[in-house]
Amino acid sequence: MGDGFHRFCWISFSWIMILCIHQVRLSEPQLHGSCDFFRGSWVFDESYPLYNTSACPFIEKEFDCQENGRPDKLYLKYRWKPTDCMLPRFNGRGFLRKLKGKKILFIGDSLSLNQWQSLTCMLHAAVPQSNYIINRKRDLSTFSLPDYGVSLMLSRNAFLVDLVKDKRGTVLKLDSIENGKLWKGYDLLIFNSWHWWNHKGRKQPWDFIESKGKVKKDMDRLVAFKEGLTTWSKWVDSNVNTTTTQVFFQGISPTHFNGKEWNGTKLSTCMGQTKPATASIYAGGSPPPAVAIVKEVLRNMSTPVVLLDITGLSQLRKDGHPSIYTGLKGNDCSHWCLAGVPDTWNQLLYAILTTGEA
Repeated sequence: MGDGFHRFCWISFSWIMILCIHQVRLSEPQLHGSCDFFRGSWVFDESYPLYNTSACPFIEKEFDCQENGRPDKLYLKYRWKPTDCMLPRFNGRGFLRKLKGKKILFIGDSLSLNQWQSLTCMLHAAVPQSNYIINRKRDLSTFSLPDYGVSLMLSRNAFLVDLVKDKRGTVLKLDSIENGKLWKGYDLLIFNSWHWWNHKGRKQPWDFIESKGKVKKDMDRLVAFKEGLTTWSKWVDSNVNTTTTQVFFQGISPTHFNGKEWNGTKLSTCMGQTKPATASIYAGGSPPPAVAIVKEVLRNMSTPVVLLDITGLSQLRKDGHPSIYTGLKGNDCSHWCLAGVPDTWNQLLYAILTTGEA
């Protein structure tokens, strides 16, 4: 896959947030009315999954775990249930009616691809007889349903800030966001970043970091992430008209490479896992620094940004990764099988959009 499988993400569990109509406030539970959509448990539901990947002809091979030989199917049968309310079941036709004539842009790394791909399959399953157009031009993928005037685009941009090549090599420019001009003119923007910030060695896609006018060989990655995300936040505050465009930030997607986090052994990974963990046994610990940075940056913005608080609920899904069923070498405990966990991310997106709570 273009921007890579088998990546590293921080993990957290014991944290909750609040969604307010005019501003994201990050010290209280994120609510729908009096209910936190993001606090709950996974329950078995025979009616799941929401679609069959065999009927999604454009699915990325690396996400199609069943086609790649995964023998178990129980992981497909879990539905997210908030503790104090019912999460609306995804209604693809309702989603399309709500967003008729709209353009949606996902911007981020391969976890954004995971979510975008999930939503394209969910919508195709809802209107299988409708014509669709799907294409990729360089780093922009487009899925459109002309009958509804809805377009879902994906811009592959792992850092959000600029990654440029010059005579020095490839430079990650923490204070530059020229590529932001490509994000204008959309009705819904869904951003994501973090997956690549800790890569080192041959997996590191840059040679130098430029920070505050100084070029460095390396620097503290959390400091770099905060500086880059702050640059992004300033772009949003300066360029997004909230009367026409709504902004979301996809929360940190967790990995499952260390079984101690769910009371397993340190050498345990997602490989061979067939059931979710429960909150009572999950020992993921305190919020990782990356999550705290996202909170702080969003809190200091003047533009309201809705945080999809997916980390905690996704942490419980140690069974949801492709593992060895990607069609590639290695053990992928970073990305997610489709159908699977990203469908719930999109169900949460749908719930927030259709209830008007954002």
